[in-house]
Amino acid sequence: MEKVLVTGPTGFIGSEVARQLAKSGRRPRLLVRRPLRGIVLKSLDAEIAQGDLRSRRSLDRALVAMDTVIHLGARATFERYELLRPSIVEGSMNLMRAAADAGVRSFIYGGSLLVYGHQDQPITQETPARPRIDYSRAKLEAEQRLLKLAEEAGMRFCSVRLPHVYGANSLLFNEIRRGRVLFPGRGDNLFAHLHVADAARALIRAAESERTGVCVVADNAPRTWNELFAITREYYPRFRVIHVPTRLALFTTGALEVFSRFRRAPNLYSPDAVESWNARLTVEPGTLRKALGIEPAYPSLEDGIPAVLDDCISFMCGHSTTDRC
Repeated sequence: MEKVLVTGPTGFIGSEVARQLAKSGRRPRLLVRRPLRGIVLKSLDAEIAQGDLRSRRSLDRALVAMDTVIHLGARATFERYELLRPSIVEGSMNLMRAAADAGVRSFIYGGSLLVYGHQDQPITQETPARPRIDYSRAKLEAEQRLLKLAEEAGMRFCSVRLPHVYGANSLLFNEIRRGRVLFPGRGDNLFAHLHVADAARALIRAAESERTGVCVVADNAPRTWNELFAITREYYPRFRVIHVPTRLALFTTGALEVFSRFRRAPNLYSPDAVESWNARLTVEPGTLRKALGIEPAYPSLEDGIPAVLDDCISFMCGHSTTDRC
């Protein structure tokens, strides 16, 4: 991997990939769609390219002299398929076609563990996908189409199927910082997790290696959501969880989804989101080592959550002396 283009570099995972690449001295090129969000990249030693997955000309320009793409740019919400397809499927196809024409040798895709739906047994590299929500259907469709195009172009393709990725800037920890999480369901279902730093390392390692096809990764210890919340409270006792019965959550989010059709902003609360929170998705231990030859820096939530809470501490607020927090 000599020259790498990262899409979605202002997003949660993409910004960490960009940071790690820049820190290693690779000086990545970062495709930025929304200029105002570029402030998060200001301190990085990187090239910035204005572009959009819908604009072939901007993609052609961004891909000049690139040999690797790490693709993370897309709409990442649990919405209806017709809202997700333009960026997740069509945008990815635009990027792959442009990459093939530019002579890119490797294409790394940020996939999702949600393509497996619900699994009673730990997921392995051979477990077949069976998506149950529109987001995972769109992700799987994009993955399959990208693989086909890559084979036609003689390009190496690897999809890194990521589990729940957590970090200081994740949606979940944004709620935790506020002191309260509304959780749709009992929270006793096991789920695979991965610290954002390890997710970025996995994507970069996939780009550096000769790995092809699907690559499932997670940390070494699946935990229930209730266990995640309990570990968090050990370090942040003011945090509270309010469990909303699953049926009530489905009814409420269904009503919100109808309302959201009249709004242009993404809907973060939907029936598909409720279903994803309540799925059982675990991964066999040691996947990072077996698939990519690296060990997780944070092998379990017990290791990762304290580090995340350290990162959550803000240096931006000059609070008053009457602050009772």
